[in-house]
Amino acid sequence: MAEILLTHSYHLRFDPKEFRAMMPYPPLGTLYAASVLRRSGFSVALYDPMFACEVDELRIHLQRHQPSMLVIYDDQFNYLTKMCLSRMRHAAFEMSKIAQEYGCRVIVFSSDASDHVEQYLDHGADIVICGEAEETLGELASNFLRGERSSLDEILGIAYRSKQNLLRTTPRPLVSNLDHLPFPAWDLADLSRYREAWRKKHGYFSINLVTTRGCPFHCNWCAKPIYGQVYHSRSPENVVDEMLYLKSSVHPDHLWFADDIFGLKPGWLGAFDRLVNEHQAHIPFKCLSRVDLLLKEDNIRHLRSAGCRTVWVGAESGSQRILDAMEKGTTVEQIYRATRLLHEAGLEVGFFLQFGYPGETREDIEKTLDMVRECAPDEIGVSVSYPLPGTKFYDRVHAELRTKQNWVDSADLDVMFRGTYPREFYRVLHRVTHKKFRLWQGRTIVREVLRRPFGLNRQALLQLLKLAYHAVTLPRLESALERYLTANGTNVSH
Repeated sequence: MAEILLTHSYHLRFDPKEFRAMMPYPPLGTLYAASVLRRSGFSVALYDPMFACEVDELRIHLQRHQPSMLVIYDDQFNYLTKMCLSRMRHAAFEMSKIAQEYGCRVIVFSSDASDHVEQYLDHGADIVICGEAEETLGELASNFLRGERSSLDEILGIAYRSKQNLLRTTPRPLVSNLDHLPFPAWDLADLSRYREAWRKKHGYFSINLVTTRGCPFHCNWCAKPIYGQVYHSRSPENVVDEMLYLKSSVHPDHLWFADDIFGLKPGWLGAFDRLVNEHQAHIPFKCLSRVDLLLKEDNIRHLRSAGCRTVWVGAESGSQRILDAMEKGTTVEQIYRATRLLHEAGLEVGFFLQFGYPGETREDIEKTLDMVRECAPDEIGVSVSYPLPGTKFYDRVHAELRTKQNWVDSADLDVMFRGTYPREFYRVLHRVTHKKFRLWQGRTIVREVLRRPFGLNRQALLQLLKLAYHAVTLPRLESALERYLTANGTNVSH
């Protein structure tokens, strides 16, 4: 039995693209909440539905633990959760209704719930936590389970209904000293399932870790409903302590630092590099950064020395005009330079690309494709502009939004406002970009096979077959793009 059952709404099976990719990470934010609650003396259990087949599996855990509170606490360190997918929203609604059947109070925390408080309250939630949640959750637990507060209106950072009126309390200040937080409650997660999934699909086991909260930059399409425009960082010492703990207890082969921006604080990466080497805390890792940051303070060398293998950057577009419209604060020249320096340092590079920003033309799209071809990143992630509440971008296109205002799953890629081209154009562009990228990558493989034809092995043969498939199917997709562009009155040249 447990007083509080923590869970989240992300079900991998409800997101077909991610289910095929099979790169699941434990709900880090949920594990932080569990750890904070346990430190306050509450008995806590975790139901992690990452691998669940149906929402109804929650019932098994409600019967087993008989909690007084169900907390649907989504992982704000996972970009898939921050995408606010409607399939996961409906999963949260179903989970809330099920918990009501078992007499549980239902507390919900997520970016989506912060943006759609009334919908969540209408579908079974008693309280929605708005803003950073650990301290708020602890006070709610004290109120409901210990009777330590007389009124909900004394608790900062919540929304609830009283006599049919929607009430919001004063926002809660953010925690600035992240070292004060305990490590996530890793013991509650069934890491064996994650290890099995990763090794079966990829041959290694990756685990997630976070060193910061928030982002101080102003990309006008980036939603920040939880942490706003701030950036707080754990100390390098605290992070290395957790790496040593994970290394000795969890034994990961790889780490994903899930920060919006890794190592932004001046001097942080240098100190982190030194401590990792002093304490032999090396675990190969990937992280997210900015191209302008990578060009400062010898940061690329520090990343490599500390164990970094892959750096993902928000390249977004090869058109400076579009980067400026996004208020990205970076330049195309910086993308080229940072990519070259990362490759020279032996690091892999991933590009996040975004098509469909208002005003983007065929010329801008071609500049992005040229950038991918010339920079030759090792991997790309392609998306389209996605308006989320609280952003300048959302405010700009709000009047154009249709009834549908969230993607169903991460492969949806629907342009939900009046884009330059029809919505199907961008879905085809997504496929064209990936196929071109694989063909550009494949030139090295083809050259090697031509140079050593008798050294052809099974893996190389499979890669050649995939390249042949992309080469055969690409012209049909390019013709489809041509038709969309022609129908839109755009002259096309390839």
